[in-house]
Amino acid sequence: MPHTAARFLAEGPRVGIRPFTQEDGPEFTARVRESEDLHRPWLFPPDTAEAYAGYARRLLEDPARAGFLVCEKDSGALAGFVNINNIAHGAFRSGALGYGAFAYAAGRGLMREGLDLVVGYAFGPMRLHRLEINVQPLNTASIALARACGFRLEGFSPDMLFIDGAWRDHERWALTAEMRA
Repeated sequence: MPHTAARFLAEGPRVGIRPFTQEDGPEFTARVRESEDLHRPWLFPPDTAEAYAGYARRLLEDPARAGFLVCEKDSGALAGFVNINNIAHGAFRSGALGYGAFAYAAGRGLMREGLDLVVGYAFGPMRLHRLEINVQPLNTASIALARACGFRLEGFSPDMLFIDGAWRDHERWALTAEMRA
């Protein structure tokens, strides 16, 4: 698949993170379609060009959102994505994370490295203080990733988000800049 040449915002040993671009649409949507069995029933990222265009535009234009692609450094291939939603500044300085690995990259540690890079970028250049991950209790892979990156379980929220036609319970995991230090 063709890869967009771009400078990384942050790099680890195997991956770098960079913002979404409209040009990433064909690869992103192909990876989403390949990963449907991995994502369902937890996640429904855009799988068509039209849906991707709107999704990327919101991430690029809405100051309350920031989207990051996790890319393999050697090939540039998209391994997954991490979005920061509901970004608040002022005294709160927080955001809510959402993320997904692509099937070919799952289980290889690439998303852990990528999520760590996004957290460092959020607590560094973005000057956020707190990040939260809300995850459905049976999504063990997502919970394992949150735990591996140092997030702590803070609570349980019944009927928190409307996903796949129903209100779903979620666990709340959080990390602050002080916890990371």
